Amino acid sequence: MTMIKTVEEEDVLRQLERECANVLEGSRTLQDKLRDYNDPQGLRTKLKQIEHHGDEIVHGIYQSLNQTFITPFDREDLIGLASGLDSILDMMYASALRMDLYKIRQSTKPMIELSDVIHNSVVELLSAFQLIRDHSKMDVIETKTVEVNRLENVADDLMNNAVANLFESRDPVEILKLKEIYEKLEEATDYCEDVADILNDIVAKTR
Repeated sequence: MTMIKTVEEEDVLRQLERECANVLEGSRTLQDKLRDYNDPQGLRTKLKQIEHHGDEIVHGIYQSLNQTFITPFDREDLIGLASGLDSILDMMYASALRMDLYKIRQSTKPMIELSDVIHNSVVELLSAFQLIRDHSKMDVIETKTVEVNRLENVADDLMNNAVANLFESRDPVEILKLKEIYEKLEEATDYCEDVADILNDIVAKTR
């Protein structure tokens, strides 16, 4: 059964989809710039711009929720989705910031692989947000959340292996720098999983 939504309710869902598309722009930027790593300051600046745009969208979502008495899904779930998407961007920016501040001269294979996992996770999330208005697509959304959870496990393994390999290096400072960057990238996938879990809860509540 399709739920009839007010203009305000549609606006909240539309803004969440916009924010997820903005996060996707961030993940694509991170992925591309790590594959052709020659301007860490430029990567930091670009992700900061995307993050700032995301903050504006999220602020609009909160305003819409404050002005809407009836929401298409539980209010706390919608707030959690907005917050989770914001946190994914925060972690991508945090990793780029450290690459610049720590004078990382070249990207590493684990950085590139983790950026791929982040991007693939956000692709799945955006696809889910594009379907969320249609209650007949809840099973499809669930398959996408399962894939995001799988990708988060992949990121865990990538980070753990990358950190273990770091300790074969003789430079303790370099170890600490790269370890922190890997952890921030992996944390972005944790937030992807958080968003997927909320989407999965929404699916369960509609049944």
